[in-house]
Amino acid sequence: MGNGSCAADGDSKRGITYALLAALLFGASTPFAKILLREAAPVTLAGLLYAGSGVGLAAWIAVRAIARPHRRPGGPWHGGGLVWLAGAILTGGIVGPVLLMTGLRQIPAASASLLLNLEAVFTALAAWFVFRENFDRRVALGMLAIVLGGVLLAWPARLAVGSAAAWIAGACACWAIDNNLTRKVSIGDPVVIAALKGLSAGTVNLGIAAFLGLRWPGGAHLAAAGLLGFAGYGVSLTLFVLALRHLGAARTGAYFSTAPFIGAVVSLLVFRRLPQPALWLAALLMGWGVWLHLTEAHAHEHTHSRLRHAHSHRHDAHHQHEHDFEWDGREPHDHEHTHEPLAHAHAHFPDIHHRHGH
Repeated sequence: MGNGSCAADGDSKRGITYALLAALLFGASTPFAKILLREAAPVTLAGLLYAGSGVGLAAWIAVRAIARPHRRPGGPWHGGGLVWLAGAILTGGIVGPVLLMTGLRQIPAASASLLLNLEAVFTALAAWFVFRENFDRRVALGMLAIVLGGVLLAWPARLAVGSAAAWIAGACACWAIDNNLTRKVSIGDPVVIAALKGLSAGTVNLGIAAFLGLRWPGGAHLAAAGLLGFAGYGVSLTLFVLALRHLGAARTGAYFSTAPFIGAVVSLLVFRRLPQPALWLAALLMGWGVWLHLTEAHAHEHTHSRLRHAHSHRHDAHHQHEHDFEWDGREPHDHEHTHEPLAHAHAHFPDIHHRHGH
């Protein structure tokens, strides 16, 4: 049991780190995306951001293939994975960004950044009641605090930003569906998954922009959008997929909800706006909700059924297996392996090895 606890703790710490880094990159990108909206329509900018993400990650994959020619990148090719990925691309890569860019045009960036906390709420609701992830009162209370913070933020200026808040809430709902669908394929290579999402979403959105005859920004703005998309969407999404693998959709969404706070701080610095009292009170409520998730613990005796899959792993308590090939002893390493039935108790999250009922 002790080894299992250590393994789970290590996995959860890695997952939390991935989620927070993803939040940092995405949160900081939102205010700069608002600046780029001065030169591009929402659908055009959404396409450029995702195209930058997809092209940048595809280049990363090419360089990696040259450096490590014997490595076989995994992908969502089995168990209906392509169907789940297609749904994620449609909701999170095509519809969601357009809704966000439309809302950003009508609302201060700091308010928009805080409203993006609703993504975590919608993600959790879908994870709990549709995809059956476990949750407890502490987690539910944290989500309630985030919802109240979002309502408080929009209420004082409801006539001025009501439609903008609706656009951004719609984007959050799309990303919630995306997050839960991506969780189902998170065992695959996260760079491949993120690259496919970026290239597909970028192509479709830019195709829509061309069909509508929307103008493109100048060369400098094109380059800026590409770089912003690679960092704020591509690298961020890669880290997010890794976090999904270790934490599950609801908890990853909770940690990722720190992104709006980062965006709010950056936007206040970039646009030199004085924060409104409602913003600070909303931030306190949302911050409390995030803290409740950060301090959540879940441990009980549980049983692992026999499972065969492939992913990067170390030989921890969940990976005690022999190799049918010559192994050089390096960890982590990636190969197809079998988990034999196992019953034990330790702290864990609904990661790729703990998707059991309660």
